[in-house]
Amino acid sequence: MNEDFDLPEADGAIRRRPRRRRRTALIALLVVLCLIAVVGIVVGRYLYSLDNAYQKRTVVSLDDDNSGLSGSGTNILLLGSDKRNPQDAAAEKVSGQRSDTIMLVHIPADGGEAYIVSFPRDIYIDIPGHGKDRINSALAYGGLPLAVTTVENYTKTPIDHVALIDFDGIQGLVDSLGGVDVNIPKSFERDGSTFTQGTQHLDGKEALVFARERKSFADGDFQRNRDQQQLLKAIVVKMISRDTLTSPGKLKDAVENISPYLTTDDGLDSGTIVKLGLANRGLRGSDMHFLAAPHGDPYTTSGGASVVAGDEKGMEALRTALKDDTMEEYAAKAG
Repeated sequence: MNEDFDLPEADGAIRRRPRRRRRTALIALLVVLCLIAVVGIVVGRYLYSLDNAYQKRTVVSLDDDNSGLSGSGTNILLLGSDKRNPQDAAAEKVSGQRSDTIMLVHIPADGGEAYIVSFPRDIYIDIPGHGKDRINSALAYGGLPLAVTTVENYTKTPIDHVALIDFDGIQGLVDSLGGVDVNIPKSFERDGSTFTQGTQHLDGKEALVFARERKSFADGDFQRNRDQQQLLKAIVVKMISRDTLTSPGKLKDAVENISPYLTTDDGLDSGTIVKLGLANRGLRGSDMHFLAAPHGDPYTTSGGASVVAGDEKGMEALRTALKDDTMEEYAAKAG
């Protein structure tokens, strides 16, 4: 069973808390684009060329700042941007980017597994300094700093690292891997491509269409979130397969293709990833657990905006699990 995912770029400094076990960032990056396995598990003589390719990413500095939030384990925010049309962005007085993909990755203090929580892009919550709006508007209003603050406030959880990727980077990554085998949850057709329920081999172009589509489904963005989780897992499984890890050329191509579309905090440098990769060579797709953030039903605001209601009772349970590092129990109850 296989799967994938996506993200953009942004600028500005983000608040950073004292770093926890840096090895956990490995799983985060694996979840983002699998560069972990790419750069980390490769033998030393290939590191130089891979490092050069990885440097093409955009790096964001995170300032040390204790917001009063606490919790065990490590949390990484993963975002994917739609890179909105400049004219539309100007008309709405936003920066041109909204995070269509919002995932919070929690790695327990003992490492070894990852819990990936997807948030509906239209969930209606407080955006600091802007009142209530869709959660995906935070990136547009204030870049990565505001996106991080917004998610921290909503989950009451400190975010240790952040990564963003542009959707277009997924196409090059998947093609460099020779395509990926994705478990298609629901059949649909889009842009000349047919996606049939069950396992299907997708090339880069098809993977991009699959990850973006929501209008074909009755529950729209909710199904897209599930599809993106499937694509993410497919990429991870392919990246850590023997076929890929024993092919220096394929690994280098993967890093080369994805890095220009990637933004990370400066703590996820190639040296750190190498150490993390070597320490986590046993990680497999089955160690990643995908969940949906608690939410209510879609509704229309008094201003005519289509949004998704929050679920405070459900969020309190998630907040407690994140703080107490009990995501395994939470995931079992959530199914």
